Amino acid sequence: MTERKKILLRLDPAVHDAITRWAGDELRSTNAQIEFLLRRALAGAGRLPGEAGRIPKRGRPPKADDGAAGGGTESDDGEE
Repeated sequence: MTERKKILLRLDPAVHDAITRWAGDELRSTNAQIEFLLRRALAGAGRLPGEAGRIPKRGRPPKADDGAAGGGTESDDGEE
């Protein structure tokens, strides 16, 4: 994976607060929300480069589906 660019962005405090609230509603960080909005604007204008990678997934990795981590049964209803 290539290194991500770092930039300094100056925003009106009210705009920053609105983006932060929106990001919280969508369970994203403020930074991820800004990138999401920029990508959506670029795509809408037909200017998103084809070589632009996907936004990296953040957070907890998906559960392994091999049964090794759960200890056990196929049902999750509490009965064994």
